Amino acid sequence: MKIKTGDKVKVITGANKGVIAEVKAVFPKTNKVIVEGVNVVKKHHKPSQMNPDGGIEEFEMPIDASNVMLYDSKAKTVSRVGVKEEKGKKVRVLVKTGTVLK
Repeated sequence: MKIKTGDKVKVITGANKGVIAEVKAVFPKTNKVIVEGVNVVKKHHKPSQMNPDGGIEEFEMPIDASNVMLYDSKAKTVSRVGVKEEKGKKVRVLVKTGTVLK
């Protein structure tokens, strides 16, 4: 998986299409990512001893990694990711712009 935590991505399909946000978590085994503010769901909690008021909690659920592409904020475009060797180390590179990712 070429997407890492902290990368800026753009959602390319689904209900949140067009949203540009940061990746909060990556799950390589299931090929899913959690993107900030995308696929937000609500969970209702019954009152309990630990939470006597109960309430509604909102949180992000994972989406498939194929539904996002890395975003280059300088060029304002999305791109696939390639791997290039630079000074004896492999680095991730945006294919369209050639920008090296950290």
